[in-house]
Amino acid sequence: MNIVIIGATGNVGQRIVNEALSRGHKVTAIARGAAKLAPRAGLTPVVLDYADAAKLAAAIEGKDAVVTAVKYHTADPAPIVEAVKRAGVKRLLAVGGAGSLQDPSGRDVVDSPDFPAPWKGEALAAREFLFSLRKEPALNWTLLSPSALLQPGERTAKYRIGGDQLLIDDKGNSAISIEDLAKALIDELEQPRHERQRFTVGY
Repeated sequence: MNIVIIGATGNVGQRIVNEALSRGHKVTAIARGAAKLAPRAGLTPVVLDYADAAKLAAAIEGKDAVVTAVKYHTADPAPIVEAVKRAGVKRLLAVGGAGSLQDPSGRDVVDSPDFPAPWKGEALAAREFLFSLRKEPALNWTLLSPSALLQPGERTAKYRIGGDQLLIDDKGNSAISIEDLAKALIDELEQPRHERQRFTVGY
């Protein structure tokens, strides 16, 4: 496929780029710092401020799918959604946050009184993005929420897939490596199972 990855220079975005390229996809990597990406077969870096919906729409027109892996408290996702619709791209996949997942009591994780304060702004912004996607009447979207702990690690390809509930193991941990998150996202791109839905992955 010919896909676009927005936020391609971030911790998550870079690993999604790696996963997509390793499977033979052509990747247009969009970021303000895209010029620093090392040249690779199948990779087209595009330096672009994705807040400009018109320029973004022109850059993504004709592509098979758009993946967004940006920080929503600093990057308004509305222009991205507008650009996808304007360009007629058929699929939008987004990396969201764990804060909008439900804990065992049924409460959103971000609403827990002990939710870490430094991450609350991003978690709330990501939840609002999920809410906005659910109101889109026709856009074919999928949002992938990670487990509570998301950090660089091993690509194990051994994890569980869930829906709106936070995945917790038998030791009380909720975690996923960024590498496995990237694998799950590209799996969803290649074999859609969660169209117009949110899903999560965890060990």
